[in-house]
Amino acid sequence: MKKAIVIAVILLLLVIVVGNSVYTVQENQYACTFRFSEIVGTKDSAGLYFKIPFVDQVQYFPKATMLYDIPPSETITSDKQNMTVDCYILWSISDPQQFYRAVGTTAEAEARLNSITYMAMKNAMSKLAQADIINMNDGAERNDIYEGISVTVDEAAKAYGIHVEDVKIKRFDLPESNLNAVYHRMISERNQMAEKFTADGNYEASVIRNEVDKTVNITVSNAEAQAAALEAEGEAEYMRLLAEAYDSADKKDFYEFTLALDALKKSLTGTEKTVILDADSELAQILMGN
Repeated sequence: MKKAIVIAVILLLLVIVVGNSVYTVQENQYACTFRFSEIVGTKDSAGLYFKIPFVDQVQYFPKATMLYDIPPSETITSDKQNMTVDCYILWSISDPQQFYRAVGTTAEAEARLNSITYMAMKNAMSKLAQADIINMNDGAERNDIYEGISVTVDEAAKAYGIHVEDVKIKRFDLPESNLNAVYHRMISERNQMAEKFTADGNYEASVIRNEVDKTVNITVSNAEAQAAALEAEGEAEYMRLLAEAYDSADKKDFYEFTLALDALKKSLTGTEKTVILDADSELAQILMGN
């Protein structure tokens, strides 16, 4: 009986010793092994590892990228305008041993990042006028500002074993006292742009209108000249045909007689049938039977 108890105790001790001799590391973890409060090893690959039981302690740190939403803070631009900046940070632990020695916990790390980011933001905004930040230009033009802030924060965070992947600006806010002034300035800029576009459009319209009028006048003038030339050619051809048709005195007299009859016919239209002719006219003599 005593022997069985001893064996059970030995087995239990073995289980406890073995259980305290191994530890596991997940894919998204760093594992730091401490021996008498000193780091003696770091594992960054997933797997099963061994340590000295009851002597070594293991502390885990996240390997994944973390997001820290920084509380909004006020900065002053180069033209002495107050602005409230709201941003967040994407960061990760790059050196777990240095991270532990410098800050120890993620909460402390976020407090340090808050301070570093505020100083970087303050320095960057102090070199820019408010109009450089809030304007009608393409938002991509401000990417250089954000990238500069990210680089500055990352350089400062390396001392804590931290890598800052990006600093994202969610929005720039204005104090209430500045909102109306900025809105009026933006409205004025848009009105100026609208006036410029209108003036440019009117100028282009006048150029097009003048060009069309010029083309119309040239076309009409050419058409009238061509019509006059054709009319002159027709008159000339008509006179030539008349000359050929009435090339003798008898034909000429007959032509003149038919013209006189046509004139008489036209004068007898309507209700008035009285015609006054000279007694010496050939038409009067013909009508009188002489």
